[in-house]
Amino acid sequence: MPTAYKVLAQTGSSGSSGNGSATLAATTNTNLYTVPSATSTVVSTITVCNQASTAGTFRIAVRPSGASIATQHYVAYDVPIAANDTTALTLGITLGTTDIITVYASAATMSFSAFGSEIS
Repeated sequence: MPTAYKVLAQTGSSGSSGNGSATLAATTNTNLYTVPSATSTVVSTITVCNQASTAGTFRIAVRPSGASIATQHYVAYDVPIAANDTTALTLGITLGTTDIITVYASAATMSFSAFGSEIS
């Protein structure tokens, strides 16, 4: 089974290129990354970067394929992040085919990046 180590997804106020890119809107759940079919993924690190001059909060949820977001899916909920700061969460999350990482930010001036490996 080949393993690809990579930037899994990135998101921000204007979106970005690459797998899993999305435009982040303030106070809106946004799918950061969906595991491709016939693939498993290990997410090693997720970073959150607040590019604003004011503090904010963020959420990160991991949902099984087909599940609507619910309380049990959150790995971070309304976590404070200082102005002009970055938080790195090294988690080692394992995901199966079509599982989803969903993010939420109090302001559109934040960006999220997920790093890890896809195994197919």
